[in-house]
Amino acid sequence: MHKEVDRSLTGKIGRVTGRIGPGTVGEVMLPFHGGTSAFHAHPFDKSSVFNVGDEVLVIYYEPPGTVFVDELPDVLKAAR
Repeated sequence: MHKEVDRSLTGKIGRVTGRIGPGTVGEVMLPFHGGTSAFHAHPFDKSSVFNVGDEVLVIYYEPPGTVFVDELPDVLKAAR
């Protein structure tokens, strides 16, 4: 049987509040359930580094509180 995947945060844009990098657990603030919540964060490609203040895109959400993020694409940066 396949595990149900929670995609509720996939595609959300968050702001880094704790440096994210390989081998470390960072932190990102994301809109969640009508408010804003902090989530543990890891780089999706396992090698990128994101500094405090960077905006990132959630690629994968692992409940209850971990996200895997990537760089915000230029097309989304231009729309902000």
